[in-house]
Amino acid sequence: MANKSLFQSITSVLPRATVVNEAGGPAYKMSAKHALAQMAATGTFGNVYYASAQNQLDAMRKLIDEIDDNEFLAKLAVYSRERAYMKDMPAALLVVLSTRDTKLMHQVFDRVADNGRVLRTVFQMTRSGQFGRKGLSSSLQRAFQRWLNDASVGKLLSASIGNDPSLRDILRMARPTPKDDARRALFGWLTDKPVEKWAPATADNLPSTVQSLVAYRAADTAEAQTLIAGDLQVRWDLLADAATGPLVWKAIARQMGPQALRMNLNTLLRHDVFKKPGILGFAGTDNAMIDYVAGQLADRDAIARSRQFPYQFLAAYMNASDEVPSQIKTALHDAAEIACGNVPTLPGPVIIGLDTSGSMGCPVTGNRGRGGTSKMRCVDVAALFAAAILRRNPDSVVIPFDTQAYQAKVDPSDTILSLSARLSKYGGGGTDCSLPFVEANTRYAKQAFAGIVLVSDNESWITSGRRYGYGQNGSTGVMTQWEKFKKTQRGHGIADPKLVCIDIQPYGNSQALERNDILNIGGFSDAVFNVVSSFLENDASRFVREVESVEL
Repeated sequence: MANKSLFQSITSVLPRATVVNEAGGPAYKMSAKHALAQMAATGTFGNVYYASAQNQLDAMRKLIDEIDDNEFLAKLAVYSRERAYMKDMPAALLVVLSTRDTKLMHQVFDRVADNGRVLRTVFQMTRSGQFGRKGLSSSLQRAFQRWLNDASVGKLLSASIGNDPSLRDILRMARPTPKDDARRALFGWLTDKPVEKWAPATADNLPSTVQSLVAYRAADTAEAQTLIAGDLQVRWDLLADAATGPLVWKAIARQMGPQALRMNLNTLLRHDVFKKPGILGFAGTDNAMIDYVAGQLADRDAIARSRQFPYQFLAAYMNASDEVPSQIKTALHDAAEIACGNVPTLPGPVIIGLDTSGSMGCPVTGNRGRGGTSKMRCVDVAALFAAAILRRNPDSVVIPFDTQAYQAKVDPSDTILSLSARLSKYGGGGTDCSLPFVEANTRYAKQAFAGIVLVSDNESWITSGRRYGYGQNGSTGVMTQWEKFKKTQRGHGIADPKLVCIDIQPYGNSQALERNDILNIGGFSDAVFNVVSSFLENDASRFVREVESVEL
């Protein structure tokens, strides 16, 4: 007989690792389309644990050069913006399309540049020269002109918020021809041209919203500003610079929608919105204002309609100052609980492998310098994913790990935010992505599971008893343990268990090879939950196919 340790039957289905990952361990290289899709769903051009912003840009350009499919790039730009809610990556893909296929670029321009911030990002990236051009081509100029002429007054006003580049810079380079005197006056006002240069338009041609905004900024008392602001339907940022005190800021707060309130709690705090006026100024607690904000944040119907997931509320909670009223923080907890109802129920219990290694302490959107770096770490996002899946699928088991597996003490009465905070505190060492599988094959071997969900940056580099993360036959430890798991689960009557690897960093490789029973998906947006649920339900849709399913 041949050597049994070398020629076990299991090794025949174990593919050898094809690359070395950024941490020095074995991994499987993704196809160019898959790697670019992962990058488009997770990349932010910020410095992450194993890659710099420049590394990400270089990797993106290399992948794009390998893909001779402009329609895929167009669909990926739309997917990245509309489903993964990214900003920089879809803008970059749009600039690439402007050099490769202008027809497709025009087709998706407005869906990608769906607001002024993304439009300014497209303009900035174009002028940078990083994608083959340093100015607006005639075709790209026409796209900007169309956007500027078709945008609503509110959209243009919102686009005027921000600099480097500013909307004024865009207007001066795009040189749109106004479609009427109202648009001519608005362009003149936005570019700070003297009124006499608006001819034949005059100040009377300015839209009523702009005239009210001009009056608001010219008002010399808080009472006058408050009166105007109460009826002025514009983004709060346009009112902030000229606001003359807490009374005006209270009116601004009542103009904010739930999302703006959630994202600007500290701003409202600084401007005494939660205090009430007294003899010596603003002091004491404005309970009515606190009740209003808390009610807006935790509006059950609004959360259900918007299909918001818990991620946004965790971000708001983590960024809220200690002085933000406790009632508002409680509302964020309540909102996250309500949002869990938007997380799909899986077809059966799963093992959730939660990476809590040192690299997961990196800011999830990368290090973007002082003032631009998120407090949300990769481990916080991963823990929230695990907690949300666990809350909706309570028979599942979560296993935090670094170079050892931890037994998570889960209190069913914990709120979703408390549960995610508890889970994120485990670990901090190296990375052994195979450990949740080892636990599944030993401690939980007698239980039936629909599959395993691994939430990680997929940078495994050491596996218990084996050098640098290798498993049998030159495979990764994850693949070796996954085959054992499948064999065990088939003994429990689970005919087709599935493995889902959720990668929240854009490194372009994985610990598990993409195939029918394994899904590698990148991203930390709400769309990930639905893709995972569909895959576990035996839906044929894959991550790249999910992108390719986008209709242009």
